[in-house]
Amino acid sequence: MDGVFITELDPQPGKRLAVKDLFDTAGIRTTYGSAVFADHVPATSAEAVLRAERAGYVNVGKANLHEFAYGVTSQNLHYGTVPNPAAPGRTAGGSSGGSAAAIALGLADAALGTDTGGSIRIPSACCGTTGFKPTYGLVSTDGVFPLAPSYDHAGPMARDVAGCVELLRALVPAFESARADVRVAIAWTDRADPLVRARVEAAGALLDAQPIAFPFPEGTTQIFMREVGDVHRELYDEYAELYGENIRSKVERCLAVTDAEFAAATAARAAYERQAHAALEGFDLLLTPTLAFVPPPVDVDEIEVRESMIRFTYPFNLLGWPALALPCGTAEEGLPASAQLVGRPGDDALVLAAGEALEAALKS
Repeated sequence: MDGVFITELDPQPGKRLAVKDLFDTAGIRTTYGSAVFADHVPATSAEAVLRAERAGYVNVGKANLHEFAYGVTSQNLHYGTVPNPAAPGRTAGGSSGGSAAAIALGLADAALGTDTGGSIRIPSACCGTTGFKPTYGLVSTDGVFPLAPSYDHAGPMARDVAGCVELLRALVPAFESARADVRVAIAWTDRADPLVRARVEAAGALLDAQPIAFPFPEGTTQIFMREVGDVHRELYDEYAELYGENIRSKVERCLAVTDAEFAAATAARAAYERQAHAALEGFDLLLTPTLAFVPPPVDVDEIEVRESMIRFTYPFNLLGWPALALPCGTAEEGLPASAQLVGRPGDDALVLAAGEALEAALKS
């Protein structure tokens, strides 16, 4: 389907892997979703790609994305808008939209994605698939073009939790499974649309989840923006005319963040980390909606919906906590709803074990 892959490769025997075109691939064009790198062919592959290949995964295509991974709709003005196979006429989400769409279409068994503010979990929610953002630093980002380095995560995407676990084991050979008996809290469902709320609360009931007041971060986005600005400062100065119009204004705002704004946001980040740990005291995991609503229309203005689409996902990039998005039924207009399971740093196996248990309960 047009818009899913930037480069589609001949299938070979093995587990089919879609690789987000933010990961370097030796001898294969890697654009980072941008016209700036339209002819870029790396000499070496990203570490995550190499590990997946050693485990028997075969790259079947470089998956399309929002340009430079800076967007939540995968409306790429250079390589096409990623379609949503699960909800035609709706956004596939972003920035790893091509990865989720390839799985939903059956073109890949699993995919590599990145997640800086929700970019694995948002497209998984939109396309009715599953995606896992590991603890910060667990999966190597060597050979992955950065967006905001202290927020950037790489991780697995698949049809189900088991597929994410299998790929994660390839990416992190020391990964071990964990128990599934956990104490689960639930939050933020009151901020979701009625049927999304109902589906996530039903999932929570299967886990005997107890409601808590979990905070949202305030005054931290200037860290994200400053880091984006630092990544693009020289590149944008030289190639501004090649940047898509739908990310140009965002990059320019990032370039304008001051030292004082960055310092204040850094202090706010530290305060939020303390608040988050305190709020989850007495529980192992947190359950929330992944998105407050079903996928918006494919032609939605990304700037207008960006904040609402990252509202439930961004906090866990800020914190670096592991977070899993998995389907939990249909909601408004018969479109997919998604639940998000979150743990503390290092509790990746616990999140995934609980996710597998919840997935099985939802299907029974």
